[in-house]
Amino acid sequence: MLTTLFHALLSLDQTLAALASQYGAWLYALLFVVIFAETGLVVTPFLPGDSLLFVAGAVTASAADLNVHLLVALLIAAAILGDSVNYAIGHYIGPKVFDKPDSRWFRQEYLRRTQAFYDRYGGVTIIIGRFVPIVRTFAPFLAGVAGMSYRRFLTYNVIGAVLWITSLVYAGYLFGNIPWVKSNLTLIVIGIVVVSLIPAVTTYFQERARTRA
Repeated sequence: MLTTLFHALLSLDQTLAALASQYGAWLYALLFVVIFAETGLVVTPFLPGDSLLFVAGAVTASAADLNVHLLVALLIAAAILGDSVNYAIGHYIGPKVFDKPDSRWFRQEYLRRTQAFYDRYGGVTIIIGRFVPIVRTFAPFLAGVAGMSYRRFLTYNVIGAVLWITSLVYAGYLFGNIPWVKSNLTLIVIGIVVVSLIPAVTTYFQERARTRA
C-alpha cells in the first residue's frame, strides 16, 4: 500500500490534470470527499493532504471551467465538517480507544504521536496539526476522546481549516503554473510531503528519547 501511495503522490499532478480535463466540475466533488475523509475518518490518514491541495490549486489555474475561490470554499467546508465528525466519533468512543489493539487500519502509535503534540502545544494542536500528516487526522479524534468542549474545538477547527486550505490552494494557484515550478512539480510535491513530515518525525524522536530516559 505504501508503494501505491508513493506512486500516486509522484503522479498527483498528472492525475488531477487528467481528471480535471475529463470530468471538469466533478473534480470539486472528488477533492471534497478526499479532504473530508482524510480529516474525518481515523482509518484514512494515508490520503494526500498538503501536496493534493497545492496541485489542486495549480490545476485549477489552467482549467477554464474551474473556479479557485469556489474550490477553496468547498474544501474549507470539507475540512471543518471532517474534523467535526472525527471529534464526534472520538467523543462517542471515549478513553477506551487507548485499549484498542493495533489493526490494519488503526495503530496506537498514531494516537501516541498526536498525544505528544497535545502535550506540547495544547488545544492549538488542532490548528498546527492541519499541516502535519497523521496528526491532522487524529487531533480532532483525540480532542473528542479528551472531552474538549465543542465550542472551543470548533474555534480551532475553523481557524485551522481556513489557514490550511487557503495557504496551500492559493499557493498552488499562484505559483503552480510558473514554468520552472510546472516542470519540477513532482519534486515540489515530494518536498511538501517531506517538510510536512518534519514536525511529526521530530516529535516522535523526542517522545522516544523521553520514554527511554
